[in-house]
Amino acid sequence: MINVLGIVPARAGSKGIKNKNISLIDGKPLICYTLEAALGSKHIKDIIVSTDSDKVISISRTYGINVESKRPENLSDDKALTIDVINYEIEKLGDSIENYSHIMLLQPTCPLRTASHIDKSIEELVNQNGRSLISVVDVSGTHPLRMKVIRGNQLFNYVDTGIEDMRPRQDLPQVFIRNGAIYLADINDVINYQTLSRAPCIPFVMSKDNSVNIDHQMDLILAEYFINQNKRIS
Repeated sequence: MINVLGIVPARAGSKGIKNKNISLIDGKPLICYTLEAALGSKHIKDIIVSTDSDKVISISRTYGINVESKRPENLSDDKALTIDVINYEIEKLGDSIENYSHIMLLQPTCPLRTASHIDKSIEELVNQNGRSLISVVDVSGTHPLRMKVIRGNQLFNYVDTGIEDMRPRQDLPQVFIRNGAIYLADINDVINYQTLSRAPCIPFVMSKDNSVNIDHQMDLILAEYFINQNKRIS
């Protein structure tokens, strides 16, 4: 049986957007979209919100998620590694970690990931006998064969094929990038190998409409647009 522990990392600080995780999108704090998706999942057994923010703690409690204490300062700056945050939360659980078979990392910066995405990704991992799963999105026109690096004020191809590849986007090989929405891994692999992507790692492909990752102010506007579009469809 698969028993998934959802971990939502939501530190207070952010360089790109002040108080990003509680920024309002369509009148609701950003983190709420992830909490609602996790709570709506039929496969996630428990949810941990890892934060140093009093506001995030308050919001989490309104959803019935108890945050017993803040995470320490050394795990709350922009240099803190996600795996270290996960290790900290695992250690706090002690022996009760045995109640879970998998960890799902749910970053609050992905408000368009839904409970349906969560459940389908878990079912995909089980059906394909994977050790881990990562959500991805097609890079489309932002393709590595079109990318450049600058050296000495000159342009060079990032991927050196010896030619300037001018093929249209649809003729280029399909390439994907992590969209940040879902990381799912066997809990023993996380503990023993310190990774969320032990092979075989299964891809969970999501659409661009569901893959907005909040890094800049413009992303908040884009996410709100898609949220309102989805309201109209439903």
